[in-house]
Parts: sequence; C-alpha cells; structure tokens
Amino acid sequence: MHAGTPSEAARYNATMNLNCRLLNVCMVVVAMVSVAANGAAQSAEAATKAAIAQVQVIDPRVHAVLALDPTALDQARAIDQSRKARGLLYGYAILLKDNIEADGPLATTAGSMALLDNVTHRDAPLVARLRKADAVILGKTNLSEWANIRSNASISGWSGVGGQTRNPYALDRDPCGSSSGSAVAVAAGEVKAAIGTETDGSITCPAAVNGVVGLKPTVGLVSRGRIVPISHSQDTAGPIAVDVATAARVLAAIAGSDPGDPATKDADAHISNYLAALKPDALKGARIGVLRFATGWSAGTDKVFEQALAVLKAQGATLVDITDLKDRDKMGDAEGLVLNTELKVDLNSYLATTPATVKTRTLADVIAFDAAHADRELALFGQELFVKAEATKGLADPAYKTARETSLRIAGRDGIDAMLEKDHLDALVCPTVAPAWKIDAVNGDQVGGSGAGGLAAVAGYPHLTVPMGMVMGLPVGLSIMGPAWSEARLLGYGYAFEKAAKVNAQPRFLPSIEGAPPIAPLLEPLKR
Repeated sequence: MHAGTPSEAARYNATMNLNCRLLNVCMVVVAMVSVAANGAAQSAEAATKAAIAQVQVIDPRVHAVLALDPTALDQARAIDQSRKARGLLYGYAILLKDNIEADGPLATTAGSMALLDNVTHRDAPLVARLRKADAVILGKTNLSEWANIRSNASISGWSGVGGQTRNPYALDRDPCGSSSGSAVAVAAGEVKAAIGTETDGSITCPAAVNGVVGLKPTVGLVSRGRIVPISHSQDTAGPIAVDVATAARVLAAIAGSDPGDPATKDADAHISNYLAALKPDALKGARIGVLRFATGWSAGTDKVFEQALAVLKAQGATLVDITDLKDRDKMGDAEGLVLNTELKVDLNSYLATTPATVKTRTLADVIAFDAAHADRELALFGQELFVKAEATKGLADPAYKTARETSLRIAGRDGIDAMLEKDHLDALVCPTVAPAWKIDAVNGDQVGGSGAGGLAAVAGYPHLTVPMGMVMGLPVGLSIMGPAWSEARLLGYGYAFEKAAKVNAQPRFLPSIEGAPPIAPLLEPLKR
C-alpha cells in the first residue's frame, strides 16, 4: 500500500455508502410518488408503479425477477376502478415463483428452457384467489431450475432461463432455493410479499438466509393446481413476506379447498383467522420443544439460537429440550425414492396439460431436451436425479409404497406427533439453516448445515421461519413447527417473537462479507 492512498477498506466503504445513498434516494422518490398518487394510502396503481420502479432499480444486482407482467398496471387500474369493497390484498403487488401459472402473456418455465413456450393463459387456483383479494400479479421470479430436483450438485438460485439469483446481503453468497427469487425480491425491497413453493425446504431455506419470513403451510391447505409439480405427497405453495403479519394476510387470501386438488378437500374446514392470531402475548403459557438434535453444525448460528430461546422464555414460553429422534437418519433415503417416483408420475401428468407449443411432453422428453441443449442446461451440473426418477416403477411399486410409509412414520407419527404428545408441547423450534454459503460453480451447493425442517416437509405439517439474528452480517432464521393445520398458532408465536426480538436484518448488497469491514482487515497480515 502506498503512503497517502486510501485503504482498501476505506475505498470499499466509500463505494458502498454511495451505492446505499443512491438506492435510498430511489426508494424515497418511489415512496413519495406512491403517497402523492393516493394520499395517505397506496392505490393499487400507485403500489404497482412503486414495485415496478423498485424492480428496475434493484433487480440488476440480484436477478430475482424473471419477467414483469406487462398487464400489471392494467390490472391495478381495473382494481382501483372497481366499486366493490377492497380485498384483503388491496395495494399489494405480488410476485410468483415461475413454476406457478398465471393468466397473461408470461410463460411458466420452472426455470427451464424446455418450457419457454409454456404460455397457458390460465390462472393457478391460488393466483385466482390472489386476484379475488385485489392483489396485482406483478410478474415471475427466478428459481432453482425445476425446483431443485434435477441434480444433487446443483447451485441453488440458478436456472437456465434466469441465470444466478444472488443474496442481497452479500452478492457472492447463495440465496438458497428453490424459491430463491421470491425470497430475494422480498428481502431486497422489491415487493412486500411473494409466493414460493416447497417440497422440502424450498420456502423456509431461502426465507431464512435472506432475512425474511417464510411459511410452508400444511399440505392441502393451499391448492397445488396448475403448479409445475415434484411430489403430490409433499408439494405446497406458501407466502414469503417482509414480516409475519404480511405472511398471515397472504395465507388468508390463498388458503382454501380446490375441487381439482384432492389434497385440499378438508382445507375450508381448517381455515383459521390468521390475522386475529397475531398477538404480542401469544407465547405466554406456550410449551415449546427445543430440538437440540438439530443444532451443532454452526457455532455462530447456535449462539444466535440461544439468544432466540431467551426471547421465547422471556415472553412466557416454557422450553423443553429434545435431544434425539429415532430413525431420523433413515428418513432421507425413503424420502428420495418417494420424490423420484412421484416426480415422474406428477410431472408427466402436468406436461400433458401444457399447450401444443411445448414439445417436452414427458420427463423423458425433458432429459433429452437438456442433453440437446447441454451447453446451457448442463454446463454447470447434470441431471442425474431426473435420470433416476425416469427409472422408477410408478405408484404401484411396493418399494415406493414402503418408502412413503417409512418416511411418513419417521417424520409424522414417530417424529413431530410423538414429540408434541410426549411432553404436551404446542410447537417445536430449531435453527432453520446455516448462514448463506458462497455460490460455488465448481462444487455446487456447500450447505453448512440445516435444522429439522425436513420433518415438517415429509409429514406435510406447517413450518414457519422468522429472522432470529445475524451471523457476521448474514441473517439466520428460527424455525417454528407444529401439527397439521396449526398455521394460526405458529403465526401467533412467530409474531410475538418478531415483536420481542426486534431483529434488524437489512441487506447491504455487499460484493462479499470478506471484503467489508470489520472482517476485511482481519484477513490481512499483522503489521509489524
């Protein structure tokens, strides 16, 4: 370093401060325009214009949004001109993960070039519910291609169509997946809420590592109709939002039975008043199981988790440690066979309903398409899980039936159900996942560890993650899980924790954590 020149850290700070000031000015201007357009409250048109402006300013850094719907402003104006009572999501512009169909000119690609012509001109039932609640469908978000079921060596947040979505806390960090773009768009301030989907971790993981709220509902509470599938046993859609109240509001809009999805036949009977459950004292008297067996993989995360437990206790919860879970190690292999078998069956069924312009009509067709377009689709990682799924023997296969019974028993009856019953517990908590790892095009995802969210995924039970703190500038989440249909209870607990913990998770769009103070100087040799 030459005498008289600014240090690397000082130049880094100056650049980042300028970037932040420019971004803040943009946000203030957008907010002023919105308020001016509609007085004290945003109209649908003002909210949509504000969201479009945010995407245009922010998204070039993070690549969360695949496409904006060119009809968004027309949607908003039609809502504003309607004389009916305003719906639950009036003034909200919502982004959809791009495996969810929406009427209009946009394709539903699941991130794959094979579905670039999948313009179906039909709404998924959950999208119809969003529209009925007066939400504007702003556009589609990037995702881990095919919802991260193509390869064990994948890079979360990458798709052939959308490229790599980046974590707004550090742009060289992974956003997790598969609902990567939905979580990043919310975390980066582009929208207040987005819709993700989860088979195992695909809502809760990206929500946690991007410092926002994510809710995987009970399988069957929200319709899966007209969503590119993986598994009818485990798939569900759910909200990713800036806070618990917004997540509850979105869930209230999209929950309900759908004649086209048999799993939702009991949904209407189990819908609760999710907003009424949001009480600051909701944790008082609650008995919470602490899943100690789902910790120990990240010292920094464990430290934040202990602080979160102290908040729960201070809010009146009784904490009960749970140190082990029988047969947990056997659940993964059984789940893998279930997902592979159902992927082939369910994806073939979905592809058969797509427009004639879509030439990939089966999983086998998709495998062949990827091989023919390997320079883009297979350059970073392969499709060995697709090949394995194609080799499965269908839903009548005894091995599949045994695997489903095994995984469901370990996660449900002998897992979450048994833990709740043994100690008379209301919910279970653990860290959601490790802090965001670096994007690694050579080795694929290098996840530092995860909690026990897979139990809720396999059992089909609800799983809420809320920000619980920071580890070296990266957010980590607190998982709250419960029995089937307990969304209102979990949202109440999450709301009470959120209000008491007051976690301040704000993305800085750093090029890297290692390049920023106070870490950068510590990586340099000691000056002697």
